[in-house]
Amino acid sequence: MDTTFVGIFRNGSASMWIIAACSVVAVAVAIERAIALFGFHRKARALVTAAVAELRRGDLAGARGRCEASRSPAAELVLAGLDVAVPPSTPAPARLPAAPERIGAAVDRARQEVTLRLRRNLWILGTVGATAPFVGLFGTVVGIMHAFAEMARTGQGGFVVVAAGISEALVTTAGGIAVAIEAVVLYNFLNTHVQKLAVQLRLLSEAYVEALVEALPSLRAGAPRAVEARGEG
Repeated sequence: MDTTFVGIFRNGSASMWIIAACSVVAVAVAIERAIALFGFHRKARALVTAAVAELRRGDLAGARGRCEASRSPAAELVLAGLDVAVPPSTPAPARLPAAPERIGAAVDRARQEVTLRLRRNLWILGTVGATAPFVGLFGTVVGIMHAFAEMARTGQGGFVVVAAGISEALVTTAGGIAVAIEAVVLYNFLNTHVQKLAVQLRLLSEAYVEALVEALPSLRAGAPRAVEARGEG
């Protein structure tokens, strides 16, 4: 039996190539998610902190500018609260901040959308982890069938005749199990990390909503002052 890397693939038939493709897909998904999640909490916390500081100074435009300039997905969460609190399309005299319940609901919806995007493509890792062993087992069964068919064709019996064919067929089972372990480990690691980020994002959103609600009185007072300033000009 050829034990080289190329030989293992040849002995494993087409199933081994499917397993190899699953391994490449699993690694690619894991790398893409690792890049997407890297520094997520740090960037989100920095953005929320900066936006809250702007709100406490009464600078609504500054808070919006921070969000629009940020590449963090949490910017959508902050903007959702600002858009409900003081809709940008509403004329200044009518810009009365919304009720705290509406602000909290809007921020929560945006938070859930961001959380869903954090989990994007993780299902692929779970699918590979669940199906790779069966692909390997399928390749093994087909290989054993070929070994027994060859024994029937030649008319020779005994374990020695089919041992080589069976050993080659078992390669696919081993490959499927190895890829499944790889995918499951990556899935569990990334899924746990996403769950941690989701909790951290929820805490940040709650702190942001509290700060935004505290700034509502200054936002109410800001609209009349803006009208007076334009009248004096």
